[in-house]
Amino acid sequence: MDGHDQMAYDRGTSIFSPDGRLYQVEYAREAVKRGSSTVGVKTPAGVVLAVDKHVGSALVEGESVEKLHAVDDHLAAASAGHVADGRRLVDFLRRDAQRDRLRYGEAIDARTATRRVSDLVQAYTQFGGARPFGAAVLIAGVDPDGTPRLYETDPSGTVDGWRAVAVGADRGDVQSFLEESYDAGMDLDGGVSLALRAVSVPKETPPDVTEVAVATVDAESRTVDVLDDDAVAAHLDELSADADGDADGEAGDDDVAGGDAGDGDAGGE
Repeated sequence: MDGHDQMAYDRGTSIFSPDGRLYQVEYAREAVKRGSSTVGVKTPAGVVLAVDKHVGSALVEGESVEKLHAVDDHLAAASAGHVADGRRLVDFLRRDAQRDRLRYGEAIDARTATRRVSDLVQAYTQFGGARPFGAAVLIAGVDPDGTPRLYETDPSGTVDGWRAVAVGADRGDVQSFLEESYDAGMDLDGGVSLALRAVSVPKETPPDVTEVAVATVDAESRTVDVLDDDAVAAHLDELSADADGDADGEAGDDDVAGGDAGDGDAGGE
């Protein structure tokens, strides 16, 4: 393949290269990786979504950063990647949810909502005239029987169900943290704490309350609750206190170890 052929496959939104790649979809996935971290955690009591809002200036109004959305009473979504693309997909989800309520008189389930939006995303990889969506979306919901659900759809239109998942920047590190720390029996507060800890992994320090947003979907009430700043601050304070306690404990262990070594030297003398 010469350089001109490579450029042709590179520019086409719906043309496979000889080695079976859709370059524009791969570029869209790279756009997602450049987005700030977005985390979903499923627990028996419900689902948690947490996002790093990545406010670039102290003058930006934090609430104007749209990455976390209530879709329906029982359904929420969070995006990573191009914010505008994510908002377009969330608007589609909202219209679809309302259409089902009007047409069938019942709420759409999370799996159906995810399948429909993923069909839209996939269509933009199959037909010319528009580029793929440069966003990944996490969709959290609760089925009518009270079963929590967490799904991810990426720029190719692929759908995966998860117990805990990260998309956006440093996905590998954040996902590894989730795999090590996830507890299948945790309650909803535990899920919030885990999600906030996961979001802070790239920064290595707990985020400021203005830098994160958290929403929960409660399994019992089947309602979406976007946590206010006071609730998020309370969770962050608890995480900071736990981190300080762990640091003090490690320092204490070092002191004990040092004391034992000293006693051994004295005995030898």
